[in-house]
Amino acid sequence: MATIKLKFRPSTVQGKAGTLCYQLCHRQENRQITTDMRIFPEWWNETKRELVTVPGNERVLTVYRKRAEKEMRDIREIIRELDCSGETYTLSEILNRYRSLPSESGFLYHMKKEMETLWENGQYGTSRNYRRALNSFSTFLDGNDIPFSSLDSALACRYEAWLWQQRVARNSSSFYMRILRAVYNKAVKQGIAVQTFPFREVYTGVARTSKRAVDEETILKLQRIDLSDSPALALSRDMFVFSYCARGMAFVDMAYLKKENVDSVRITYCRHKTGQYLTLHIEPCMAVILERYGQVCPESPYLFPILTDEQPDQAYRQYRTGLNYHNRKLKRLGKLLGEPLPLSSYTPRHSWATAARNHDVPIAVISAGMGHSSERTTLIYLDSLDNAVIDNANEKILKNLNSTVSM
Repeated sequence: MATIKLKFRPSTVQGKAGTLCYQLCHRQENRQITTDMRIFPEWWNETKRELVTVPGNERVLTVYRKRAEKEMRDIREIIRELDCSGETYTLSEILNRYRSLPSESGFLYHMKKEMETLWENGQYGTSRNYRRALNSFSTFLDGNDIPFSSLDSALACRYEAWLWQQRVARNSSSFYMRILRAVYNKAVKQGIAVQTFPFREVYTGVARTSKRAVDEETILKLQRIDLSDSPALALSRDMFVFSYCARGMAFVDMAYLKKENVDSVRITYCRHKTGQYLTLHIEPCMAVILERYGQVCPESPYLFPILTDEQPDQAYRQYRTGLNYHNRKLKRLGKLLGEPLPLSSYTPRHSWATAARNHDVPIAVISAGMGHSSERTTLIYLDSLDNAVIDNANEKILKNLNSTVSM
């Protein structure tokens, strides 16, 4: 019967970390399986052949112990199966079977499991975002999974450089990095990985974007344009205007808006993105649109004709299809108006924030109106806008100084 032991192989360089490995013995033959678990000599008791806890290594050793126990248990199970077969076997057969076992410790494997869990929990949008990040990182790795220990700062920086070479926008690159970081940090909490902060040198912020807002005159033009010959364009126009009137209500929230969320004077709904409940007063310009679509599908619980299914996964797929169709129609509407800025489902939200600021509404009020969790998020919307308001304010501040300067 073959045996297996945990061994420590010191580094040939004094002071450097050595490597843990598994020693297999069978019929006077010895073979070793080298792992990527690296420890210092003082972390190992050669007499007892076990890991030793010293101040500062507790978390690392907890992970290594769990991993070594699992991997040695897998090898022992292979040995047991070969012994039970009654056939003669070699260490090469044990090694081949062990190497063919499906990996459950790789980063991509755990990311895929996280993505599947999110979908099963009804977090379809987040699951889709995880899939996008997973596909991107997997392409970078040529489809090869890696252990958590290989995901270090150098690899994260190479991935970031690769994304930029692929002309991925800086905010999209940051978006992928934040998702990878979330998966990594969760694995750390579960004791699967050791925290080495691999994402500390890559960009994970939100950069300023190009202007996405249109002025109030453009909203008026959209409201007044005759689209009686194109119901599809009219629906996209109405949802665009409604979003603007409803303090930048997101398309997902409009798609899922139910008739029961609306009474004679107000709308109460839960933001899909944050879970925050918002209440807003129904203005006359909103009431016209609500009345227009309230009876389009009398049997449907939804207000706008985007969703027909109440099953969560099917409703989500209908929402994604509806969003893509909506954005295509908005681009057509923009061309009809001669608007230089491409219209999208995001435009009303940015436009309402801009209009509110131009009407001297305080940032705190704009933030609350949009359902942001902090004013910092609101400022990201406003940072992308022109400096006209700031310039006007500065002109007033410098009025007295300007009056003393001869132009």
